Amino acid sequence: MSRVDVWLIENGFGNIVRREAVGGGCINNSIRLHLDLGTTVFLKENSDAPADMFQAEAIGLQALAARKALKIPDVIHVEEDFLLIEDLGEGTESDSYWKLLGEGLAQLHEEAVAEFGFSVDNYCGSTPQQNTIGRDGFEFFANYRLLKLASSAFHRNLLDRQDLSALESIAANLPRWIPQQDAVLIHGDLWNGNVHCAENGRPALIDPAAYWGWAEAELAMTDLFGGFSQLFYESYESNSGIDSEWRERIPLYNLYHLLNHLLLFGTSYLTPIQNIIRRFA
Repeated sequence: MSRVDVWLIENGFGNIVRREAVGGGCINNSIRLHLDLGTTVFLKENSDAPADMFQAEAIGLQALAARKALKIPDVIHVEEDFLLIEDLGEGTESDSYWKLLGEGLAQLHEEAVAEFGFSVDNYCGSTPQQNTIGRDGFEFFANYRLLKLASSAFHRNLLDRQDLSALESIAANLPRWIPQQDAVLIHGDLWNGNVHCAENGRPALIDPAAYWGWAEAELAMTDLFGGFSQLFYESYESNSGIDSEWRERIPLYNLYHLLNHLLLFGTSYLTPIQNIIRRFA
């Protein structure tokens, strides 16, 4: 038996009677475990995962859950190569799905925190995400979101020296375009694939790269891969104090995620990065 089987038996969850592969992830294996007691749990496993990856994800899930703003799966157990969490099931979006998501995300973001960063470093996808704590949001985003990834891309020959210099210039001048904002707890990797429709038809957040950062950066990523329903944006805006011009800054915030995808998936992401560079550098 695997260590997952043994842990479940020893802790009263019962025996696994069926493993149901769940698609959608490109880094870890995701499996719904059906147990002989008639219950299910959700397993994420990866024998090649960095030793702290699942522990860091568990800490992010617990931090988000503590805000009680949106449904977050409960953490059941974590080890170096697997994470067991509550199985939320799969449902059909309710009529209020996107409205509830907007309200819930606004509630998640409404409590300011004193510092940027997070209690632990974690991962955005499989890319290490440095969360060194500091009080200056511009320095945090410049150093640990833009420059760290730009430097990695340059050293892997994914960016040339001219592009790197342009990104360094943008990072140094963020206050020209981005207004002063408080730090709030954000999911950190909020695209359609990380919003889950639970069995009850309500939205839940999964697979976080949580940290204390800018709410506008969170909203920007929702626009990156096709965007969310307009009902979501209307709901979020009506339930938050977000600046009405936040959309003008979307490309700057999304440089981080585009650089991450450049590192993860290669040069197909270089052109959108260069388009942003030409606009702001």
